Amino acid sequence: MPSDTLWEIAKAEVEKRGSNGSESDGVEIGEKSVFFIGSKNGGKTTIILRCLDRDEPPKPTLALEYTYGRKAKGHNIPKDIAHFWELGGGTSLLDLISIPITSDTLRTFSIVLVLDLSKPNDLWPTMENLLQATKSHVNKVIMKLGKKNSKASSEMRQKIWSNMQKDHPDREIIDPFPIPLVIIGSKYDIFQDFDSEKRKVICKTLRFVAHYYGASLMFTSKSEALLLKIRGVINQLAFGIDKSKSICVDQNKPLFITAGLDSLSQIGSPPVPDNDIGKLHARSPMELWKKVYERLFPPKSSPGLEKERQRLKGEEGRGPGGI
Repeated sequence: MPSDTLWEIAKAEVEKRGSNGSESDGVEIGEKSVFFIGSKNGGKTTIILRCLDRDEPPKPTLALEYTYGRKAKGHNIPKDIAHFWELGGGTSLLDLISIPITSDTLRTFSIVLVLDLSKPNDLWPTMENLLQATKSHVNKVIMKLGKKNSKASSEMRQKIWSNMQKDHPDREIIDPFPIPLVIIGSKYDIFQDFDSEKRKVICKTLRFVAHYYGASLMFTSKSEALLLKIRGVINQLAFGIDKSKSICVDQNKPLFITAGLDSLSQIGSPPVPDNDIGKLHARSPMELWKKVYERLFPPKSSPGLEKERQRLKGEEGRGPGGI
């Protein structure tokens, strides 16, 4: 079948890139990978094209797309290379996540989750399914890497805490994503016209999820100023450019919060009356936020999405904790 052929070609390409790296760590110095996942038609391609300074109209991503960018470091110094992967189809092609993320590429990999703010009812299921599938696969790869290179695996697990200050009050509560994660809320131009209470719930919920996973969170739209800020963040992931330390937590403005700069005390409790909290019967803070969010924005779940969610939930029950 053609899909099998495409699958084999993609896997072979990833393996070839991995084998081109140095023998000691399996990756080439100056090479990083950024994997864009998220809402269908959420603007992932537009962000990638803007980051690469490509003035061309975005085309629909059908399955798994690959492109790359180069950045000069100095005279007579080889250019840094960034590999950009993009998963199309929203949550319909979760199996393809395993293609670019391998034990050879994992140590220089970052995830960018793009969520369509204009479709709040789809936001939690999209986020949950994509993050669970990615986290599940990454944890498997880390375990596999640990069998071959325990030092590299240990370094990765320590590195995920690097964005969080040692004296941060939330260190015992959060559960950082196993590789760097950036969450981008797209279509802010539509979102800003939402009712203020709806904006408050979406902003607080995304702040909690991003903070819990040790991720950066930012909103964007077609605005050139916002796209430039996003470009700076992606360049940091792709080429190691210095991180921005700016922060905006005002729900009446586009959020911009670098990983490690938020806190549960600033985010506050889930936006629900105190006398209703006890009725929600949540087993974890994440589940509590989910229940509060889905009260206002019930998901339009498809049978296929629900089936995949249950499968991933079963996997997470056998391994490390899920979303």
